[in-house]
Amino acid sequence: MTKSRPVLVVIDVQKGFNQPIWGKRNNPHAEKQMLTLIEEWRKQDYPIIHVQHASKNPDSPLHPANPGFQFQEGFGPNEDEYFIRKSVNSCFIGTELDSYLKANGYETLVIVGLTTNHCVSTTVRMAGNLGYRVYVVHDATACFERESYDGVTRYDAETVHQLALASLHGEFGEVVSTEQVLDVVKALKEQNMLR
Repeated sequence: MTKSRPVLVVIDVQKGFNQPIWGKRNNPHAEKQMLTLIEEWRKQDYPIIHVQHASKNPDSPLHPANPGFQFQEGFGPNEDEYFIRKSVNSCFIGTELDSYLKANGYETLVIVGLTTNHCVSTTVRMAGNLGYRVYVVHDATACFERESYDGVTRYDAETVHQLALASLHGEFGEVVSTEQVLDVVKALKEQNMLR
């Protein structure tokens, strides 16, 4: 995380994910960890990108006409923070994210948000393929239980979360904790103070 200021990418922290239709969720403290990172990024004047999912399905809680489309309390951009809307899993498809990052010389992404196995995972994979240095914060992401393709097996949310992260780690990015990220930010701050 040293070549450029790290960018915090906050994905889809919307009210619709609080609805019971998704099933059981893991990591109930994920939003608290995300807010800790947002606060630190703002304190350091590091760039933050806020992402909002605009589903094309009118029945989805994340459709713009539904109340669940709105950001959860405490989330969403300040006036000077970059904001994108997407309608698919990847934050890079149908948005100006890649050109924005490149135009500003941003090379390092710290990714948090919802859900681990869908929009977080898809964005991390594309970011890694595009050559960004990517960190996924495991305790600042979360997901829901999933039914297997055969309709027989049901996987609990923590298993889905861990397998999604295991598939990303070392291949598309590095999985880290909030504490590890804060330690690196502290070290970067100290480096800058010594210059």
